[in-house]
Amino acid sequence: MAERATFTFFQLDVWRKSVQYAALIYEITAKFPKHEMYGIVSQLRRASVSISSNIAEGNSRNSKTEFCRFIEIAYGSLMETVSQLCISLEQNWIDQPTFDNCTVKAEEIARMLSGLRRSLKNK
Repeated sequence: MAERATFTFFQLDVWRKSVQYAALIYEITAKFPKHEMYGIVSQLRRASVSISSNIAEGNSRNSKTEFCRFIEIAYGSLMETVSQLCISLEQNWIDQPTFDNCTVKAEEIARMLSGLRRSLKNK
């Protein structure tokens, strides 16, 4: 992705990791039962897309307080995906290694979001 001065969120590692996480969720949910297309598949996809979207939107705001609020929303969306992955594991729609891979990535993003929020509050 080419960087432009207008899109400064491109420079954020946490945004890039969140985009990759959403792509992973899309890949995984493509294998879910068709009857779940408008259920958990839709929920998981929307929640995963919400993470990077809120980082980008928050980054465009004019205040650190507002950016922090959008980071909190992104964090909540991330936790939503983890909860839905737990349900998916229980339903045998994903296997344990897939779940573990996703949660490792989610933990990394969670740490990055927390660190970004902390750094904004300390500025």
